Amino acid sequence: MTVLIVIPSRDFDPSEVAISWKVLCDAGLRVRFATPDGRPGQGDPLMLSGEGLDPWGFIPLLKRVKLLGLGLRADARARRAYAQMVGSEEFQHPLKYVDVDLHDFDGLVLPGGHRAAGMRPYLESPVLQRLVASFFERDVPVGAICHGVLLAARSVSPSTGRSVLHGRKTTALTWKLEHSAWTMTRYFGRFWDPDYYRTYSETAADPPGWWSVEAEVKRALASPEDFLSPQDWRQASGLFRDSPDDTRCAFVVRDGNYVSARWPGDAHRFAQTFASLIPSPSGRGTNAATIKPT
Repeated sequence: MTVLIVIPSRDFDPSEVAISWKVLCDAGLRVRFATPDGRPGQGDPLMLSGEGLDPWGFIPLLKRVKLLGLGLRADARARRAYAQMVGSEEFQHPLKYVDVDLHDFDGLVLPGGHRAAGMRPYLESPVLQRLVASFFERDVPVGAICHGVLLAARSVSPSTGRSVLHGRKTTALTWKLEHSAWTMTRYFGRFWDPDYYRTYSETAADPPGWWSVEAEVKRALASPEDFLSPQDWRQASGLFRDSPDDTRCAFVVRDGNYVSARWPGDAHRFAQTFASLIPSPSGRGTNAATIKPT
């Protein structure tokens, strides 16, 4: 069974991609990648190293000293998975978006990232949006995390003329998490690049958070109440990341064959839940149509 992970040419979140890749591979699934030009993608370097996220990050020698960067970058487990992933044959030889045949795949993963330079072409790609809509039309398992949910929200079903998420329950990067990271980086870290953590920013005429992931995703749904957020403090705080053996801090929503999550701290549970939806070789899957926030 084969799963496709679509990524941009650059600036994807290394944790969301690499942890998903590792969990799926460990589950016995083959994973292939697709990029716009068929060349290997590159993760957000700041999220890998943590260098450049502190207020002295523009100083060549001092940028290696990390405080805020240590908390925001990918953790050691994700960095190890990333190193393994980029050395794999599948990562080094991705497909082009336009060459993807959805009939070759048993599932689709839409990871996120936030740096505008790399993520906007990914989120705004008409080719990719049509591809995502086609996977939803076939009712193939789709997993989306962080800004990947925004890509799904922008993908329009040809049969309904609405977002493929219209009528579904979902989560995504919440405004609380997005605003907290944005505030930290612009006031206490990367002050010379204050919008580093915002893919899209508001104008003076927009209400606060209008172009946040949460707000735009909600506008694509049948009802704002279909956007689910955790109530548990440990899950909502953004202070904890899950692990293969402890996913209590993660928040994942499953609606039939669709799985969504908020940020890198949910990545293990997100990938585990998604993997459980891929049918077994015998054809007996586990994709019961239930809505299950976890």
